Amino acid sequence: MSFFSLSQKRLDRLLCLDDFETAARHFLPRPLFGFVSGAAEDNQSLRNNRAAFDRYAFVPRTLVDISRRSQAVTLFGREYAAPFGIAPLGMSALTAWRGDLTLAEAAAAANVPMIMSGSSLIRLEEVAAAAPGTWFQAYLPGDTAAIFALVERVRAAGFGTLVITVDSPIAANRENNLRNGFSTPLRPTARLAWDGLTHPRWLAGTFLRTLLRHGMPHFENNYAHRGAPIMSKNVVRDFSDRGHLTWDHLAQIRAAWKGTLVVKGILHPDDARRACALGADGIIVSNHGGRQLDGTIATLLALPGVVAACGPVPVMLDSGVRRGTDVLKALALGARMVFVGRPFGYAAAVGGPAGVRRAIGLLSDEVSRNIAMLGVQSLAQIEPGHLVETGAPLPHLSAHRAG
Repeated sequence: MSFFSLSQKRLDRLLCLDDFETAARHFLPRPLFGFVSGAAEDNQSLRNNRAAFDRYAFVPRTLVDISRRSQAVTLFGREYAAPFGIAPLGMSALTAWRGDLTLAEAAAAANVPMIMSGSSLIRLEEVAAAAPGTWFQAYLPGDTAAIFALVERVRAAGFGTLVITVDSPIAANRENNLRNGFSTPLRPTARLAWDGLTHPRWLAGTFLRTLLRHGMPHFENNYAHRGAPIMSKNVVRDFSDRGHLTWDHLAQIRAAWKGTLVVKGILHPDDARRACALGADGIIVSNHGGRQLDGTIATLLALPGVVAACGPVPVMLDSGVRRGTDVLKALALGARMVFVGRPFGYAAAVGGPAGVRRAIGLLSDEVSRNIAMLGVQSLAQIEPGHLVETGAPLPHLSAHRAG
């Protein structure tokens, strides 16, 4: 274990995903922790995502032989070891040493999917070579030629799954970033320098180590060519160049992309229906972890309507998942896979590869235990009947009383 990361002994004391957030709060400088942990405006969407899971309670079954239970799931022709993966995390190499590579390699070793963010600071070709099977999430640039040049770059790198994020037409109002001293572009200030100096493990193990070995970080994957460095004023232009996208662009991408195409950021059933009609192979119900429009519907509450609209097309979910019980509630409402972002980013920051392995193992163990206590042998057996809205009577009991 590196001096720059928590020791294995200290990692073993972290018992759930939320523990990684607590550790990261001390490990990361305030601007970076605030960037990861915060959302938009009043954080209402962020809170809604978590509160939605409390609206449902389990109705377990008993005396079921669960000795051979499995949490394996097949998606897009591949069997994964667990029904969760790592969501795209922008600028993860700023919070964790070689963050995208650390996350992708840990996910590949555990046989769970990982989605690399288009707002990453490591070239997508490096990640594809190190962890084949990683998915790539694109923020599409401002003209048709640039879009298809980026799509071709992703194909040439060897990615088989392309995720198009559609909920970010403009930059959100993330006041928490400004309050914590984080900006895009990143501006050197006395406050930022002090925050770095007072967090020496991060400063030496991530930031200075990156500068010495790889130079100033750039946004590497917004275009077919290298993007602006993180301190360049051109970053604003690169991130604001997304308001042009329409359904016509999605249709053109579908015609050009021969691999698996996933659309991320869907909340309305009509949008899900339209994406499926245009040939999307999968849908991710997402409100960007609460980081875009504040006050949006929680993803768990939007999930059933999207599932109904998509028919046989697999629907996935992100935003707000923190426990194995959250995973199973999403599966019961129709999700085929869920993605978790912030906690795995914290795990990479404080523990490197060992931290991500620890976080994946903790969530996998929770899912396995919860399957057993729910009384099912496989994920395919989990259904809406395993849930009841909090405070509502069981349907069969209500019917009995009515009789």
